[in-house]
Amino acid sequence: MLRILNIADAGELITRKQVRLAEAESVVAPILEDVGARGDAALIEYARKFDRLELKRVRVAAEELDAPLAPAFANAVETAAKNIREYAEMQLPREKCVDCGDGRRLGHVVRPLESMGAYIPAGRYPLPSTLLMTVIPAQVAGVRTICVCSPNPSAEILGTARWLGVDNVFRTGGAQAIAAMAFGTESVPKVDRIVGPGNIYVAAAKKLLAGEVGIDFVAGPTEIVIIAAEGDARWIAADMLAQAEHDVEASAILLTTSRELAERVAAEVARQLETLPTAAVASAAIRANSAVVLVDSMEQAVEASNRLAPEHLALHDASLLAGIQHAGSVFLGPLSTEAAGDYASGPNHVLPTSGVARIRGGLSSADFVKVISVQQLDAAALRQLAPTVTTLARAEGLEAHARSVEVRCG
Repeated sequence: MLRILNIADAGELITRKQVRLAEAESVVAPILEDVGARGDAALIEYARKFDRLELKRVRVAAEELDAPLAPAFANAVETAAKNIREYAEMQLPREKCVDCGDGRRLGHVVRPLESMGAYIPAGRYPLPSTLLMTVIPAQVAGVRTICVCSPNPSAEILGTARWLGVDNVFRTGGAQAIAAMAFGTESVPKVDRIVGPGNIYVAAAKKLLAGEVGIDFVAGPTEIVIIAAEGDARWIAADMLAQAEHDVEASAILLTTSRELAERVAAEVARQLETLPTAAVASAAIRANSAVVLVDSMEQAVEASNRLAPEHLALHDASLLAGIQHAGSVFLGPLSTEAAGDYASGPNHVLPTSGVARIRGGLSSADFVKVISVQQLDAAALRQLAPTVTTLARAEGLEAHARSVEVRCG
């Protein structure tokens, strides 16, 4: 089932697939307009139409959030949250100011966004872990108003929201949820930035509303690339299936110089699928979008990975990290399974897909702050800069700019 290909024959796999959103955009555009016009009434109507929910209101009642978490789950949430918060604090930009010695005092201040919205999928796989990954960095950044939208949140999602201290939870999903957070409704506050994964309709809505509201990125199907010359085939197969079980469009690729390892991994994938409860989804992803690709060298593997700019990149040889230019998140060494990053090691699991890792990394506390430049000049500094400023201003035909300096210099 898992193909073994030579790199010369793997062009389709290691050439970045473009996310095709045009059809989805045409579907969601009228939904966005409708929610903008009718607010909560539209959200309740779409909940009935798309999610088969009969709602009187979209805000989740306080008593629903108060449902207790099972002890083992609560302990897992506490451990994961601690690590996620620790990493988010490490990523947060710090304020800085320096005296340049010539009368210029330069720096920047850091200010949080006022509000954010987290989209939390709750379809085939409800994701309380995504609630942790989206809300905690915003809390670390100091965002005051935090909203959560989820089409049919599980008890774990609701309980985790309460544990995090989030009361603005709304039972709405899909493109209509994105519109609600972008425009605001009678119940849902308008937010500054919307983050979190979703299906193609959620992605299309975020793309259409970017500019009206800040977004993290437009996401496509999830993906992993593993680079290994040797290793335990059971571990590698398990990591590939962990990615494949997300969605039939998911992709798992092993780049290796070893045909023997390739054959062992392919056999292990087939064996593990026999007992995997999510085999229906995982097998479709393995068959359609995944493969072992034989390369001539580890350098060639790194080159192929950089062309893909994968969401997740597992390097069994940590020394290869120096050659990596593009990846959403990197997992070094065979023990650093991607699932640990999905849940509890600390770095964020909301990551760029579809090649967006060429231009940015994963979600972080820095996504929820503004770094505002600050400058202060004394008289000596302004006099020293005056010839430069006035010359450039007049070259651009902006006489008032030049005079605003000259009037201060006397």
